[in-house]
Order: sequence, then structure tokens, then C-alpha cells
Amino acid sequence: MAKAMTSTTGYEFETLKITSPKQFIKNVELNRPDKRNAMNTTFWKDIYNCFTKLSDDPDCRVIVLSGAGKMFTAGLDLYENEIFKSLLSSDSQDSSRKSFKILKGIQELQESFNVIEKCPKPVIAAVHNGCIGGGIDMIACCDMRYCTQDAWFQIKEVDIGLAADLGTLQRFPKIIGNDSLYRELAYTGRKFDAEEAKSIGFVSRILPDKNTLLEAAILIAEQIASKSPVAVQGIKVNSVYSRDHGVYQGLEYMATWNSTMLQSEDVGKAVSAAIQKETPVFSKL
Repeated sequence: MAKAMTSTTGYEFETLKITSPKQFIKNVELNRPDKRNAMNTTFWKDIYNCFTKLSDDPDCRVIVLSGAGKMFTAGLDLYENEIFKSLLSSDSQDSSRKSFKILKGIQELQESFNVIEKCPKPVIAAVHNGCIGGGIDMIACCDMRYCTQDAWFQIKEVDIGLAADLGTLQRFPKIIGNDSLYRELAYTGRKFDAEEAKSIGFVSRILPDKNTLLEAAILIAEQIASKSPVAVQGIKVNSVYSRDHGVYQGLEYMATWNSTMLQSEDVGKAVSAAIQKETPVFSKL
């Protein structure tokens, strides 16, 4: 699998490694294996800049998000995280001014993960071993989640005296559709394994090991990348919108969207290919 991947120029980050395993597919790999891919100060800028760039990259149609080393991610790096330390530091400012500073800092961290969801390209999380704290916030922003048999998950923030504030409390219950269980996991911080994650709908596939996991994620990414990018990105944008709005609002938004997108050349190509029993080839966006 490693030999099949090629490096991607223009995507140089200190905490991430970007490769192109197949045409139109980018693999974003958390790359601090010696620190269990913990999220340090540099990570927040890297992940934001990376997904912002991928959003506009015509050579990218699908993204696989994985982790290097023995663990997907240990979550927030409490030892090497100047942003987190500065938010909690004591200073001479009064409470209101300090609150404004903390508010801005939290919103910046939130946006580092929001860009994953806002990215119009589908993102497939490939989780092996532990996915802790901020890792849950991050993969909850993804479109699909696969994991290995040894994977385990933990909404850890309660154990360090805070409520998760980067998206888990907002996205996780909508993903699993079980408010009671969501609250149990958030209040207790207990671990849940791959089988439980699949049974509640947090992940959709369990693979035997990391290599098989990446192969499966890349295979489905390749299938998605072969489809019309206009159609695929339209599905993502409208799916996110409809999740957060009522049925009729979603329908109105969809009608407005397709009043433009149905004019795409991709529709004609797809219909023609279907009639002629050929595989359509779609232009870059």
C-alpha cells in the first residue's frame, strides 16, 4: 500500500503527510506517530490550511483521513499546545476580556475541524486503534467512518474537566440517533469499541487490520471519484444543509441548487454512457 502512494507537491505540512494513492484521491495522514498523533499547536493550522486547499484542488475528488503509527490519534496534546495553554493562563485581564479571548480561541479551533465538513469533497475517516477526545470531534465532521477491529473510541473531555467544544456534542448525537447513549458516553467518558461503534452507526465498516482498512477506504474513494464531481459535491453540500434544516427548507435549497447544476455537461455524459453501456469520464471542476 505504501509503495502505491505518491507524494503530493504543494502539500507540505509539519503534522500531516499528504499522498495520492489513486487519481483524484488524496490521503491526509496525521503524522506525529511518536506522539500518538496528538494535536499540538501546529496541527490546528495544518489541518485548516490543508482542507482549505483541498476544497479548491481540481485534482482532488475524494479524501481519506488516516493516522500514522500505532494509533489514529490521542486527541489534544496537553503538553505541546500553546493555544490551549494561552486560553487557560492566568493574567491580569478581567473576566469579560479574558472570556472574549477564550471565545475567539475556541472558535478558531472549531473552524479547524469545520473546514472538513465544509470541504465539498467527501472525506472518509480510516481509524485504527485509539481515537480519543479531539479525534471524535474530527471524524464526526467526516462523511464516512471505517475502522479496524482493534479500534476504540472515547469522548475523553469530561475526564479533563471540560465539555467537548469542537463538534462532538453537536454532531455525534445526530450521527448515531440515540440521545440516551450519546449522553452516557459524553458524561462518563467510557471507551467504546469497534463493534459498538458499528452497532450505533458511528462507523459503517470494520476491517481486520490497518492495511486492509486503507485498501477498503481507497477502493470506495476510487468508486466515488469515478462519478460526476458535480453530482458528488452536490450530494455532500445538500446533505449537510438538510441535516441542519427542515424538510421543506432542504427541498427548496435542493431545487435552487439543481436549477443550475442540472445544466452541467455531466448529466449528458452520464446518460449517454448509460445508454451505450460505457464508463463516462468527467472533466475536472
